[in-house]
Amino acid sequence: MRRARRRVLGRAVRLAAVGGLLLGGTMVTTAVAGGPGGPPGAPRALAGPAAGTGAALARTLGASRTAGHWVGADGRPVVAVTDADGAAAVRRAGAGAKLVRHSMSELRSATAALRAAPRVAGTAWAVDYRANEVVVRGDSTVSPGDWSRLTRVAEGIGGFVRMKRTEGVFTPRLNGALPILSAAGRCSAGFNVTDGDRDFILTAGHCGPSGSVWFAGDGGGREVGETVAGSFPGDDFSLVEYAGGRAGAGADVVAVGDGKGVRITGAGDPAVGQRVFRSGSTSGLRAGRVTAVDATVNYPEGTVTGLIETDVCAEPGDSGGPMFSEGVALGVTSGGNGDCAEGGTTFFQPVREALASLGVRLVTAAPGTPAPSAPAAAGGTAPQTAPPGAGGREAETPLGRLTGGRAVGPGLLIVAGSLIALAATRRLRAEAERGAYRRQYSATWR
Repeated sequence: MRRARRRVLGRAVRLAAVGGLLLGGTMVTTAVAGGPGGPPGAPRALAGPAAGTGAALARTLGASRTAGHWVGADGRPVVAVTDADGAAAVRRAGAGAKLVRHSMSELRSATAALRAAPRVAGTAWAVDYRANEVVVRGDSTVSPGDWSRLTRVAEGIGGFVRMKRTEGVFTPRLNGALPILSAAGRCSAGFNVTDGDRDFILTAGHCGPSGSVWFAGDGGGREVGETVAGSFPGDDFSLVEYAGGRAGAGADVVAVGDGKGVRITGAGDPAVGQRVFRSGSTSGLRAGRVTAVDATVNYPEGTVTGLIETDVCAEPGDSGGPMFSEGVALGVTSGGNGDCAEGGTTFFQPVREALASLGVRLVTAAPGTPAPSAPAAAGGTAPQTAPPGAGGREAETPLGRLTGGRAVGPGLLIVAGSLIALAATRRLRAEAERGAYRRQYSATWR
């Protein structure tokens, strides 16, 4: 009976050790393959390689044979093509292909015709790559007469222009909560940038004209800097020069709430379908996906073109806040409709276009540099007075902790412990077998 219990216990220990080897190996393999991990709870949204592949294929085939590209639900690039030969070339390159009727040249011609039509405030349009059409939206301020006139323009272009009424009002996201405020209104700090001699905050252009003086803090008593350059409407970006000329320590960090931050390592262009994150002083950290690029919005203050369209929500005061993915700066919040209770559409000024126009570069960290546990100075972050919402930072699951970039050490410990347990059970089993043999054949044992 005792020997039977020992055998059962031995089998259980061996099974546990084998399971430990499998778990530890998985933890180490996944962590090494995934590269350096960010801080706990840091937003992650890998889509760069897929976006680059799609863009390269679209450039190679040309605007007359393609109609945009996006990141599919499985993370693979998908390219819209107009002919079977193009589809075959895309598939040979390892991407997905979707045959469509209208080329990018036709779609761009349609958006150009819309821009040439009489301007109607409260409207916006962008190319929907997946649907192979141009979607024109009109908010609640657009009169029936203006909507009818714009509808006739769309009908004259062709059947691939879809008209859609939307709730709310397309407005810049100004006049909300802290952290930076001036006589022109309240906004969120975006990214820190530099020209090599002086440091600046890159934020939205509609936040205030040149000469606007910005303050930080609940009482607005500490001067941050002054707007020295910008563009709005047309574009939507501006530079706030630091009062002391320097951003200070931690200038490469974007705050994401709950005492956590993401280090910015560079600037990039987003892809349709890519998961992105936005941080703002009113609504905190929010997540969503890019739904279109090169969008046009007719704000009451004027028309802004070349924007990134997303389904990320935003609220007044989030203007100028950073949009990023995997430590790569993508845009600053411009405007949109809706709120974070009901949802809506939010548009972003592309970062790379703003940097090139202003002659500055991002203050960045070296790739793999760990983020601090607390936000940095006001200009280097989007400081928040509200906690991240449910649509923001993804909670770290137990499985995520086991397979994250920080799991190499624990994984190796589990592997080592499992090997020791296997060796011990093997030795104990050998001793038990020797004892049984000795008892059975004690008369001849030497």
